[in-house]
Amino acid sequence: MAGVITASDPAWIPLFSGLSPRQLGKLITALRREGADPARRGRPWGLPLEDRVLLVAAYWRTNLTLRQLAPLFGVSKSAADRIIDHLGPALAPQQRKRFRKDTVLIVDGTLVPTRDHSIAEQSKNYRYSTNHQVVIDADTRLVAVGRPLPGNRNDCKAWELSGAKAAVGRATVIAEGGYRGTGLIIPHRRAPGQAGLPAWKEKHNRSHRKVRARIEHAFARMKTWKILRDCRLKGDGVHHAMLGIARPHNLTLAG
Repeated sequence: MAGVITASDPAWIPLFSGLSPRQLGKLITALRREGADPARRGRPWGLPLEDRVLLVAAYWRTNLTLRQLAPLFGVSKSAADRIIDHLGPALAPQQRKRFRKDTVLIVDGTLVPTRDHSIAEQSKNYRYSTNHQVVIDADTRLVAVGRPLPGNRNDCKAWELSGAKAAVGRATVIAEGGYRGTGLIIPHRRAPGQAGLPAWKEKHNRSHRKVRARIEHAFARMKTWKILRDCRLKGDGVHHAMLGIARPHNLTLAG
């Protein structure tokens, strides 16, 4: 069965991965170096690594069903499923373990509608969703993602339970007002009975809003990947999708 979409035709790469052919080449090189394409015993993969990466990216970007997507790459539905299960986790970016002393990070939570009700709960959008704590670097805007929690979990609890807090160590982190009591830098609030904030606090809040807006821009870019609008994957699939999408997001920003 001949496929229509292939990485050997550069025209398909930006459409389904959001990357340029050069950036996809850098990703493939990194994946091979990390051992994502080992020699297998038995039947080999029907597609080269480049096409398998493009298939996973196309699945996440379009949210087509495997029955729709597999013929476009010239493979069976079961083969496409195995490729996603095998390669999806390998696309996760390496988590940074250290940050410079002057690094400023931004954290916020985003909801991903998820059909696996065993890991999701009804949230403020009235859909079964998972709460993902996303951390970005305020300078480079590279992202790190905590483990998903049920969508009804508030952000100040999810910050610690998702592992995002442990991932950033002692770095300076700013957040919105919903993270009260976490020790993060949040906007100033009026005290009970206070008519308004002093001018210097209003100035700090304006500066805080401008910096924190960068994470909203990151969410907007990440959610062009349609799987984050209605995820059909079960178990850790939604976590692997979030991490995997973070990697081309980072590559695009790095240029």
